[in-house]
Amino acid sequence: MAQLGWIAGPFCMLSFASFSLISALLLCNCYRSPHPQYGLTRNASYLEAVQKILGNRSAWACDILVRINLFKVGVVYTITSAISMSAIQKSNCYHKEGHDTACEYGNTSYMLLFGIVQILVSQIPNFRNTEWLSIIAATMSFTYSLIGSALGLAKVIGDGEMKGSIRGVPTDTTAQKIWLISQALGDIAFAYPYSLILLEIQDTLKSPPPEKVTMKNASTIAIGITTFFYLCCGGFGYAAFGNSTPGNLLTGFGFYEPYWLIDFTNACVVLHLVGGYQVFSQPLFAIVERWFAEKFPNSGFVTKNYALKLLAMPTTRLNLLRLCFRTSYVALTTGIAIVFPYFNQIVAVAGALTFWPLVIYFPVEMYSAQKNIQAWTCKWVVLRVYSVICLLVALFALVGSLEGLINAKFG
Repeated sequence: MAQLGWIAGPFCMLSFASFSLISALLLCNCYRSPHPQYGLTRNASYLEAVQKILGNRSAWACDILVRINLFKVGVVYTITSAISMSAIQKSNCYHKEGHDTACEYGNTSYMLLFGIVQILVSQIPNFRNTEWLSIIAATMSFTYSLIGSALGLAKVIGDGEMKGSIRGVPTDTTAQKIWLISQALGDIAFAYPYSLILLEIQDTLKSPPPEKVTMKNASTIAIGITTFFYLCCGGFGYAAFGNSTPGNLLTGFGFYEPYWLIDFTNACVVLHLVGGYQVFSQPLFAIVERWFAEKFPNSGFVTKNYALKLLAMPTTRLNLLRLCFRTSYVALTTGIAIVFPYFNQIVAVAGALTFWPLVIYFPVEMYSAQKNIQAWTCKWVVLRVYSVICLLVALFALVGSLEGLINAKFG
């Protein structure tokens, strides 16, 4: 919001929300095939829909992009959780020693701690499918979003003024401003990964009414609520701090008191990300481990499970492939996070990298194939213009985000 200003900021957020909603509505028609409502084939996942509707070549490209998307989320979540844990330590330091004290702590140890926790949690079979995981994640997300918005609003009321400007953060050169705008677009793009899990959610619905009708209504409500909280957090934060708005309201220490509330909110973030990391990583684990099981069905390393019981904990099944692969995966995401611990820049690159192909391109192509839309018809032209515009925005965001990451690392 601070990089874009009071006009472009809300406009861009609403635009990306609209892009995401349009793609979600198109994707809802791809759950059944060949007919979107009466088709007998159900596509239980995004990748399955791409394969059934667009063919193996598109599915191969989509598979790579999906894996990149899942992996990048792991890196971002590692960085974010470490920053939030460090913020708890800083908050307590500022409360005890005073706000002018140099309370500086590194994030590396917290990244390693988060990685160790993920190594242990990733060994739990079917962890992603536990019902309480979704409940806790949704509760924590709602809690810290609400608290962050409330703290920003309270500061605006307390100061008696609304800061910020139409142009956003001033820069010395036009080029610097362009890079900031592109990075901001990448940050916003990261916030709308909804399309990737839409069909998995739709697969859990019962009919009648048709699944696509229920899912379209649910998608509209979900994206509307999410966007409302994004606008509240970004808007109240920018109104409270203006051009000095931190990249993360809860960890950039625009707020010092009440310190216990800052601690609690960041703890909610960490708890959300511990589960969220697994939600996005487990599908990738399943893909790789299923491939090994099909390739080496007689290998004890791949297929044999060992019973493991620690103290009073329930007995769990330990598989050597799962132990080695998942440990290596977590170590890799943790290592990349340590090398590039730049929250805003990493989020921007991650958002811009896969936004267009996964959120825009494949849903448009699948919808066109499902509806058998002929070339150069009015609807065909509208969909192509929509896709090209989103592609140009995504490329602009990606270039600027990479520039910001390189500058943060080597500048």
